Amino acid sequence: MARYTGPTCRLCRYLGEKLMLKGERCLTPKCPLERKYSSPGEHSLSRRRRRITERGLQLREKQKLRFSYGILERQFRKFFEEAKRAQGITSENLLILLERRLDNVVYRLGFASSRSQARQVVRHGHMLVNGTKVDIPSYLVHVGDVIKWREGSTKTGYYERLLEEIKGKSMPGWLSLDEENVVGEVLALPAKDDLDAKFDGKVVVEYYSK
Repeated sequence: MARYTGPTCRLCRYLGEKLMLKGERCLTPKCPLERKYSSPGEHSLSRRRRRITERGLQLREKQKLRFSYGILERQFRKFFEEAKRAQGITSENLLILLERRLDNVVYRLGFASSRSQARQVVRHGHMLVNGTKVDIPSYLVHVGDVIKWREGSTKTGYYERLLEEIKGKSMPGWLSLDEENVVGEVLALPAKDDLDAKFDGKVVVEYYSK
């Protein structure tokens, strides 16, 4: 599956807000948004600010959601179509499907500092789901799934650092973490209250409805 390989921080500058694409680095003075207030592109400081249309605002919201979860347009559209077919509210269904992605669950459990790092952890075959190696970041977890590290991966320096950093990490209500054994479990599917409030799924639905 193809993925975006350009400058990560460029995406945040394009939208004008932090998407936490580089984890804790985004909270430090090294974040470009702390130093640069212009959008990417040559001579962007001299550009006149243009009024953003309603369609433009919808596009920005869709891009914000897509960039945050590290998904290209074609795959994102598939998630939207699946959310539309499912029972319930399409906007909530979409966010729930994105939250159920294995790379996002690995990130939420604290096994990685960002979704891009979590994607790499999964792609390299470090994760087991119910005892079976799964190296597909878009794999959707289900209630009762147990996510743990492959035995060989527990001997790496990354895992040893994780043992110290993961202590006391807060978990969303639909996940649980056994800190001692570094094992996560899906207790339930994400509920409305578990969804990230900074994403407006309704606007994304409006974008694709036109």
